[in-house]
Amino acid sequence: MSMNFVDTVMAGNLSAQDLAAVAVGGAIFMPFMMLAAGILMAVTPVIAQLIGARKFREVGINVRQVLWLSQMLAIPIFFLIRNLEFAMVFLDVEPAIIPIAQGYLNAISWGVFAVAGYMALRFFNEGLSATRPGMYFALLGVFVNIAGNYILMYGKFGLPELGARGCGYASAIVGVVMFVGMLLFTYNYESYQRFNIFDSFRKPNWPYLKELLQVGVPIGLSSTMEVSMFALVSLLMGSIGTIAVAGHQVAINFSAMTFMVPFGLSTAITTRVGNAIGKGSIYEARRRGYVGIGLATLFMCVTAMIMYLFPDLITSIYTQNADVQEVAISLLYMAAIFQISDGLQVSGYGALRGLKDTTLPMAVNFVAYWLVGLPLGYYLGLVRGIGPQGLWMGLIAGLTIAAILHNIRFYKLTRRSQT
Repeated sequence: MSMNFVDTVMAGNLSAQDLAAVAVGGAIFMPFMMLAAGILMAVTPVIAQLIGARKFREVGINVRQVLWLSQMLAIPIFFLIRNLEFAMVFLDVEPAIIPIAQGYLNAISWGVFAVAGYMALRFFNEGLSATRPGMYFALLGVFVNIAGNYILMYGKFGLPELGARGCGYASAIVGVVMFVGMLLFTYNYESYQRFNIFDSFRKPNWPYLKELLQVGVPIGLSSTMEVSMFALVSLLMGSIGTIAVAGHQVAINFSAMTFMVPFGLSTAITTRVGNAIGKGSIYEARRRGYVGIGLATLFMCVTAMIMYLFPDLITSIYTQNADVQEVAISLLYMAAIFQISDGLQVSGYGALRGLKDTTLPMAVNFVAYWLVGLPLGYYLGLVRGIGPQGLWMGLIAGLTIAAILHNIRFYKLTRRSQT
């Protein structure tokens, strides 16, 4: 998300059109990658429960299979995102933005295979509570991204100025760097030798792939429903105008940055709850779940206050365009409202993942985001003419419903198991 922040700031300082193109292109790209990420995320609770049960041989087998799965998912994503002009036309995105946004997508598509492989290895490491490698390689990626954007977007060192397309190429390079780093770490880390991950070449093994898909597909679809709600709101902003898209991108990017802390906590909750389940302790699983949910909610209360008190300062980081700032400030006030709901829903869902309970939460997300959030936002924002704020009212409603239902589900499952 820091890389997305860098892309947004550097595109915003190039032109409002490049910023809008990166916003629209990113809005289309993210649902595909979140679907893949959600499916691959299945390896985290699987590994966590295996470690809790001390089934070390099964760990290495699952790592090999999730790597195969990552590349199987990357192939269709690569071809799909290179052919999405029709989607932007259908959603009535401003015609001037479409070719620039598609150029961005064509460029970033070259990094899809590396990003998928990186996510597979990262989620494996997180299942072992090894979260620092992902942080270090992401930090490295930020610096590579800044350099790549500077050179390719602005046309330095004799290269042409590529604008939004250069941003896409830089992101693809970052994906390769992060994957190579995570692969080298996983291969060389001494504690992982007991898993025999790379001891021999193994073909895809359907029984293991099946379990990963059974747990992961609902996670992937749930994540995609949430991200798609945000992505479609971004695309619908395109029908209002470039200024609306740019202002929305500023507010949603900062909100997404703050969301990364409870999102990270949700992964920790998944791992710790999964470890407890593997050991057969439902009481410990419940306790760990509630500790994590409480921490995520507390953090989001703090970020809500920051957004409410300092919106001018936040928007000035991204752009000096007064019209864009005005829209962004109004949306940051609304973002402050949904911070707590966002923290509750992601942490509650993380606790459910640790239980490998993913199918019903998927249905909850479908109702919350696609039957309530999107239709309500469309009605208020476009039909009633409220504009960007109306679209965001739908976001608030969807996140709030998901937050309530995910936490009720975790409470009932752990309470039922105790009785």
